[in-house]
Amino acid sequence: MLRKLVDYKKLDHELAALLIETYPDGYGDDDIITFRNAHGEIIEAVEIQTNDTLYLVKISKSLADFISNFEDNIEKELEIKEEAVLEEVDAQELEAEFNSDNESEDDPDFE
Repeated sequence: MLRKLVDYKKLDHELAALLIETYPDGYGDDDIITFRNAHGEIIEAVEIQTNDTLYLVKISKSLADFISNFEDNIEKELEIKEEAVLEEVDAQELEAEFNSDNESEDDPDFE
């Protein structure tokens, strides 16, 4: 199994959702893995696992905030994307366009 060390800020939405699913109430002392990296720095992380990869997500104060605010952040992101997709249309303009498209019935070549 592949092991990857990653900062939570670099998680895609799927892995972020898996992190929240794994630790819905946050993580505790028993969930934390401590080790030294190649530079001798002490790293603390929590695990999330997919079918082929074990991710070690670095812990920081902002990770705890991220977990507690995840649902609010996702909802805001989805609202922003939805607003960008939706567009107001003037009903009168739409009706005029529809009527002009259907005027072919008055066309002498229409059979």
